[in-house]
Amino acid sequence: MANEDFYIGANDEHGVNPPTAGKRTPVLPGLNREVYENEFNRAAKNSFIEACMRQDFSVFDVKPEQQDVSISERVRRINSQNLTLLVTFAYNAFGTEFNSASGVEVYYSTTNPQANQSRILANDIYNQIIQGTDQNGRGVKTINVGVLSSVNCPSALIEAGFMTNLKEAMLMLNPLFQTEVGEEACKGVCDYLGVEYLPRDNLNNYPLLKLGSRNNFVYLLQFILKENYGYNISVDGIFGNNTLNIVQSFQKNNGLTIDGLVGNNTWRTLLDLPPYPLLKEGSRGAYVTFLQQLLESNLIPVSGIDGIFGNNTLKAVRTYQQEKGLDVDGIVGNKTWNALTNM
Repeated sequence: MANEDFYIGANDEHGVNPPTAGKRTPVLPGLNREVYENEFNRAAKNSFIEACMRQDFSVFDVKPEQQDVSISERVRRINSQNLTLLVTFAYNAFGTEFNSASGVEVYYSTTNPQANQSRILANDIYNQIIQGTDQNGRGVKTINVGVLSSVNCPSALIEAGFMTNLKEAMLMLNPLFQTEVGEEACKGVCDYLGVEYLPRDNLNNYPLLKLGSRNNFVYLLQFILKENYGYNISVDGIFGNNTLNIVQSFQKNNGLTIDGLVGNNTWRTLLDLPPYPLLKEGSRGAYVTFLQQLLESNLIPVSGIDGIFGNNTLKAVRTYQQEKGLDVDGIVGNKTWNALTNM
């Protein structure tokens, strides 16, 4: 089979707008707020979708809405699609206060019509997540819930950590961890399907895109621009005039050559790949957003993740540098980036 013949379902548990009742961390110190479970689940699912698109898989987003959707409705959507398999993203909890419960679990159902294949899928995903992250491994387990037992395809559910463990609650906000869980889940899917995995950080895997391009990487480009950067763009795999205008807007906002061509520099910035640029007060763009997310995942508030390196972000950078024993200059160079990106 060609990779495009594999039809992968991606599902995230619960909602964030409005947040599902009870599905949140205790109040995080420093940030003085709870983190909703779906803040992680949706981001990890989107990273998984990006990874699957890069493999040239066809992808079905079970729950594109930000609000919660009933299990029965999600099962109905899944069973109408004739999917090759389904992967669901979730985050665990133990009690209501911070405690020592930790680690990753992957579940399947013994009552799924393809229970043995679900078990193999769950094991392949679990093995990749254990290898690719520092999470404590809690094993592959069984549970009979709707998105595992009532769907007509092999299905696995990832509980990537515990919301009630302070360190793992912080990871929920870390864009590197969100991406890693999605990528490792895709690696597990590739193992299950017997296909080669194309890594995210190798720019040789990304073709040059321009007006008139039509392929899975155009879907990927449009999905990233819509989901990660909030552009009003149709994800249709066709690089038309609207996509061209949005690419040029993204390039302008990030100090790139405004040529409408999606080559290495534009892909690198879209994906927040290294080498990371020097940032300071007045900087703007995708890497500033990435910086702000990393700071908040270290419990240092930036008073709004907006991609603008203003006074609040400057104070946050200085606080972080002081805590890590770095030069407190408010400039994000190699040493500060190295500290921030070392999970």
